[in-house]
Amino acid sequence: MRRLLLGLALIFAVAAPVAAQERAVAVFAGGCFWCTEADFDKVPGVQATVSGYIAGKASTATYAQVSAGGTGHAEAVEVTYDPKKVSYQQLLDFYWRSIDPTVKDAQFCDHGDQYRSAIFVRNAEERQLAEASKKKVEAQLKKPIYTQIADATPFYAAEEYHQDFYKKNPTKYKFYRWNCGRDQRLEQIWGPKKGEG
Repeated sequence: MRRLLLGLALIFAVAAPVAAQERAVAVFAGGCFWCTEADFDKVPGVQATVSGYIAGKASTATYAQVSAGGTGHAEAVEVTYDPKKVSYQQLLDFYWRSIDPTVKDAQFCDHGDQYRSAIFVRNAEERQLAEASKKKVEAQLKKPIYTQIADATPFYAAEEYHQDFYKKNPTKYKFYRWNCGRDQRLEQIWGPKKGEG
């Protein structure tokens, strides 16, 4: 029995680093987290998304507090992904095309710093990639880019009813997204999505 337990412990010790390498986390703020979550869920290699709040002054966050403004938090999405299937650079490329980086403290119909666009980096490599991608977007659009690049701080998951909102409430979600003009504005900035038009 003792030999079996030692053998199992060894297997788990070897397997744990491999599993850790197959998961990485990135955090992006792109306005309404319902939309940001729905968009990232479509990316091959993304394993999970969580809507939530980041970068605020308070040590906790609720939707009522954050949506009212003044807490410093941004609505954001924590993206868990497999680096063997999708790179951080590819996530950045996707992210830029899912937001309007030319506006400050707003995204589409939502206004206030809680709806700002931001990339929350966890290390020097992520910061370097994010900064380089921001310069590339600025050169491409020939406009100032207001998307922040900031160090990641504690992330607070939003209330359960916000998670996978687009799946739980598809009619309300589609109505909101259409009325907010998100896809229409994205097409103006970036052109039709691949495979469309």
